[in-house]
Amino acid sequence: MVEIAFAKLALPKSGALALLVAEGEKPSGLWEQADQATGGAISRALEAAEFTGGKGKTATLLAPGAGLSRVVAIGLGKPASLTASTLQEAGGTAAQALAREPVAAIAAANLTGAQAAEVGFGAQLRSYRFDRYRTKEKPSDKPRLARLTVLTGETGPAKAAWEAQAAIAHGVNLARDLVSEPANVLTPVAFADRCRALTELGVKVEVLGPKEMTKLGFGALMGVAQGSVQEPRVVVMQWNGGEGKKGKQKPLAFIGKGVTFDTGGISIKPAGGMEDMKWDMAGAGAVTGLMAALAGRKAKVDVVGIVGLVENMPSGSAQRPGDVVKSYSGQTIEVINTDAEGRLVLADVLWYCQQKFDPAFMVDLATLTGAIIIGLGHEYAGLYSNDDALATKLLAAGQATGEKLWRMPLDEAYDKQINSDIADMKNVGGRPGGSITGAQFIQRFVNGKPWAHLDIAGMAWSSKDSAITPKGATAFGVRLLDRLVAEGFEA
Repeated sequence: MVEIAFAKLALPKSGALALLVAEGEKPSGLWEQADQATGGAISRALEAAEFTGGKGKTATLLAPGAGLSRVVAIGLGKPASLTASTLQEAGGTAAQALAREPVAAIAAANLTGAQAAEVGFGAQLRSYRFDRYRTKEKPSDKPRLARLTVLTGETGPAKAAWEAQAAIAHGVNLARDLVSEPANVLTPVAFADRCRALTELGVKVEVLGPKEMTKLGFGALMGVAQGSVQEPRVVVMQWNGGEGKKGKQKPLAFIGKGVTFDTGGISIKPAGGMEDMKWDMAGAGAVTGLMAALAGRKAKVDVVGIVGLVENMPSGSAQRPGDVVKSYSGQTIEVINTDAEGRLVLADVLWYCQQKFDPAFMVDLATLTGAIIIGLGHEYAGLYSNDDALATKLLAAGQATGEKLWRMPLDEAYDKQINSDIADMKNVGGRPGGSITGAQFIQRFVNGKPWAHLDIAGMAWSSKDSAITPKGATAFGVRLLDRLVAEGFEA
């Protein structure tokens, strides 16, 4: 991952330079200095490329002179429509364009310090690379850029803003690491161990094992886990940053589905693409990354993060279709399909969360259904909520961060689809409205508490690069929920 630094505006004596150019902007300041130093090569190249600073547009000039190896102009679009997302995307574009350069800088001449920090944030997110298991990669295939300097007229404010941004970037990349790990490495036990590392940031971490969960009565979660030799875990993470207000304000709660590998159990999945099921724990990964981000930037709020960690495997001891399990809430569940296991995990964890912490609200994240991908593709995550105010804040945070949500319905007619003939409910309601009936199931374990469910199945992994997210694990939800906390609930 590229290290981000901030320095005063000055023309670099060597290396590569990215120029951030607003639409219609004329050469001035550092841009004009670089152009003069290269004998007008930059202005001639941009004119030849018909570069006008349009959003997302780029133009590259190789070996322009003045000691510079490369100059990349990156368009910001119209100044009046400049947003944090635009700046992050520009930083990400710059990081990708300069990845082969050993020394590089981004000129953020007409931006405030806070805006310069957004550029650095995007650059760091885009430079993420999961290469832990590559042993024979050629040096020529590896990025060379280790440090990227953002040049700004407001270095002090930029560095101050960067402290929080760096913590969020750390949380995002932690979540990406977790989701990228293969299931033979990231077992429930190993995942719990990585959560324990958050104690270094001041997070209180408690781990529940099979004995504790059996004693509590986590029958739904333990039923999912019983087919695997890998023991389940539930990890409770607490960040108490409310500045002495503990007891006066209820904590915020975030819950993550953490199925570290999902074969479907006895209702086994098709072989094609099953390797992707290592990221069926992306909800838990996002919650863990969020807790790291909040603690890293010392958020002024009390937050609880809980992840239910299991592996869903077929074996002689595995749960069968037709089994009935008793959840921690006391409600009974007829298991029709063992591949609808994430909601069973969430059922026990959500009830436990409200019983132990009485939070102000609960938000759960889960790669819950393929049905949400059919409905929303890979552009939006599904949002279900019993609380309009919470839903509105989530939708706004999604728009601000680019981690977009689309609100889906909850209705008694859908709820009837999960009524069972022999138990309180069944875990699937048929193919029609599959994502909705999954949310209806989860809502039965909310007990009236303000709650939102994010079905992130279509957003947890990307098959292509984007401006700030390389192909692979996206860490969807970390930035979204950090924004929700910062703008809606922090002291």
